[in-house]
Amino acid sequence: MMNDPPQCSALDAWPELPLSAWEDTCATLHLWTQVVGKIRLAHAPMINHWWQATLYVTSRGLTTSPIAHGSRGFQIDFDFIDHCLTLRTSDGATEMIRLGPCTVADFYAEVMGRLRGLGLETRIWTMPVEIPDAIPFEQDREHGFYDPEYAHRFWRILVQAHRICSRFRSPFLGKASPVHFFWGSFDLAVTRFSGRSAPPLTSNSPNLGAWVMREAYSHEVSSCGFWPGNGGFGQPAFYSYAYPEPPGFAAAPVRPNDAFYSESLRQFILPYDAVRRAASPDDHLMAFLRSSYDAAAGLARWDRAALERAEN
Repeated sequence: MMNDPPQCSALDAWPELPLSAWEDTCATLHLWTQVVGKIRLAHAPMINHWWQATLYVTSRGLTTSPIAHGSRGFQIDFDFIDHCLTLRTSDGATEMIRLGPCTVADFYAEVMGRLRGLGLETRIWTMPVEIPDAIPFEQDREHGFYDPEYAHRFWRILVQAHRICSRFRSPFLGKASPVHFFWGSFDLAVTRFSGRSAPPLTSNSPNLGAWVMREAYSHEVSSCGFWPGNGGFGQPAFYSYAYPEPPGFAAAPVRPNDAFYSESLRQFILPYDAVRRAASPDDHLMAFLRSSYDAAAGLARWDRAALERAEN
């Protein structure tokens, strides 16, 4: 007779992740994911809004999913349980790199060397994107921290965020993105589309051409997700925004009470700690996702009868 699997509490499922405790690891991991993400980008055919470039949450970490290389295929997986990076090919070859303290320059050299050894020669632009004062991968010896405990915690939160965002995505009948991880901005996101085109985006991001962001925001969206607070915000949080932002959006009554509109970020924010400490983290987060979408779609007059179905 098999024993029942152990049950974890809400606080175990939603662990603490103070940015101050792992900021150096976070910065290093952000750059490592950019190396891997750019490898996927180098081989993938273009898909609207750069969806071909993202990573995906797995039961052990993050993955590129299969990448075509001629008639062969390969994928690269971050494992935040055993703390390794694994490269696997469709013809059965495997290479594994242990994850530990390692500079970005050494990580980049190791990954590219393993690819060459597998016959998967790849060239990428080595300048990190969406990061101010960036250093090319092959020159970066400033970032090399790796705390496995906090990398593991970050992944555990991604698992929970992926689960809830997938539920949130499910009743939408219109065009919607996968729940996917953007290595440029280092966040998990899911986006709904009204079906209407949007005005050209005029904002800029470091080391990223304006045309890249214009493609990302070519159509009207309501987008939400999770990020760990790097880039100046200072704490992990869930976010929700609309582009273009409809009049009155900032003053919309978004739930729960912990949520607020950030004028500097131009989006609604729900601190991660408010979710993890809630009596029902799932309900707390879902209220935020639903009410912020309601505000965006209602104020922008989306055709909601055509785009939505009743939830079970």
